[in-house]
Amino acid sequence: MGTITWNNLITKEKFYSIKEKYGRVASWAIWAHEDEEPKSNMGDLTVLDPEINKNLLSELNPNVVLVALNFSENVDHKPFENFHAGGKFQDYKTRYAIRDSPACGGYMTDIIKDYPEKESDRLVEYLKTDKAIEQSNVEYFRQELRDIGAKKPKLVAFGNDVYDILKRNLPEFEVVKIPHYAHFISKEKYREQVKTTLQNF
Repeated sequence: MGTITWNNLITKEKFYSIKEKYGRVASWAIWAHEDEEPKSNMGDLTVLDPEINKNLLSELNPNVVLVALNFSENVDHKPFENFHAGGKFQDYKTRYAIRDSPACGGYMTDIIKDYPEKESDRLVEYLKTDKAIEQSNVEYFRQELRDIGAKKPKLVAFGNDVYDILKRNLPEFEVVKIPHYAHFISKEKYREQVKTTLQNF
């Protein structure tokens, strides 16, 4: 499996700056380990607290950015809670698939902010009717990349819709596509597909 090296360690100051500005919409690809139940401990955000998890800052990699489409529901997230939901959500598959991969520790965000919609097709159709929305969100994403200190980041798109948006608007970046975690496949098959895509990352 390929490895990604990075020198721009996230400092504590940078971490808290990112948390304050983007914590409501973003997170990092680090999770608490599960117990017997696959979805257990998904909401344990102490792993994203550098005062508790002393190794956290050294594990963060802003040069891998995992990108989903949007919030599926209008919820008031705690800082860094995005992608860390349990219950009825499928985020646990992402934890299972990303662990021990080159994307572990990467930054996670949505390309379209503040537009909750469970049906991705509806959002994609909406973007076709209002090009300015897509453009403004892409510019916001560019700023987000600058703010986290990303240097030529590799972008990992969750599904076709995000992949198309990234390829259309950000040709200067390397973009790879993995299946969306909401697909109705087992976590084992999902991990296998993700691992295959990221093995030469």
